[in-house]
This record gives sequence, C-alpha cells and structure tokens, in this order.
Amino acid sequence: MSTTRRADEADPPPPVSVGPWHRRTRRTAYENAWLEVFHDEVDRPDGSPGIYGVVHFRTRAVGVIALGDDGRILLVGQHRYTLDQYSWEIPEGGVDEGETMEAGARRELLEETGYEAESWRYLFSFTTSNSVTDERGEMYLATGLRPGEPSPDATEALEVRWATLDEIRTAIGRGEIHDLMTIAAVQRYQLEQAGT
Repeated sequence: MSTTRRADEADPPPPVSVGPWHRRTRRTAYENAWLEVFHDEVDRPDGSPGIYGVVHFRTRAVGVIALGDDGRILLVGQHRYTLDQYSWEIPEGGVDEGETMEAGARRELLEETGYEAESWRYLFSFTTSNSVTDERGEMYLATGLRPGEPSPDATEALEVRWATLDEIRTAIGRGEIHDLMTIAAVQRYQLEQAGT
C-alpha cells in the first residue's frame, strides 16, 4: 500500500484547541431548523483519541418569572413530546440571532400567555445539559403585567395558570414541576426574596 499522497489531496486541517481537548474533525450528523448535532473526532485531555457528540442549538434559551401584583407566578402547561409527559413551566423559549435576549423574553411571554409587562429585570445566565449541548440562556423577571391574547406556535397547545411560591415549591417536591429552567428561576427568585 502506497503512502504517497496525490497532488490534489489537501493537508488535513490542524486540530482546534477546545480547552484541554483537541478537535481533529467535525461533521454534522443531523440537523433541522432548531438544532444541529456534531460528531467530533477528538484527542481527550489525557491525549487518547475519542469522539464527542455536541447538540448545537440554533437559538439561545430564555425564561421569564412573570410576577403578578399579588405575588403569584404565571405558569404555562404543555405536553412535552420528548418526555411524553405533561409539564408546568415558566414561559420560556428560544431567541434567534439578531434578537436581544430581553426582546426574546418579551416575545415569549406575549406569545405563550398573552401578557405584557411594564418592568423587566435580568436575573441570571445559565447553561443546560452542558456535557452534551452548547445551549446558553438568560432568565428575566417581569412585573406590572397586562393581559392580552396569546399566540402560541403550532407546536404548542398551552394552558396558563397562576401559582404561589408555596404551591410551586410543593409541586417541585412532588416531581410535578420538573423543568430545570423553572426550578432554577424559582430558586433564584426565592433567594432574592430572602435577601441572599
């Protein structure tokens, strides 16, 4: 077997450093309008060869703690196809390139619930399932709510309800609320209320 390279063969690209990892190649294993799955050939931190699968989201995640004048929080319920399970969550969704995170939060609240808010405040940034996905997001607090008409996506059949912090804590403890963005947002809001 000859090891002589043909004149039209290019040199392989140099590895890309990703912290202590080195990515030798990347190819798209699957893609759709919302995400892309990469199959990477890598050198692991110990130098051994391996592979890594990365789920790349085409949008950034955003969530909203929508707080009523009475202190209750607005929740959205929907069946989650991936889990085949019903889920109560804060309003949340994706923010496209070119849209600010706050604008995306405003849009998601309006689309999913019909509510608009007079006051918006950034709460925190987060990553989700960061061992397999590069998804990043931000959480906001919305107050001074005004009701309107929701306009959910075709993929969403939504219910909307109000809940107190105690009701939400109880639902989390029972596993009835299991969405991590919701749990993290409620926890952060509780810490703020406690002055920590």
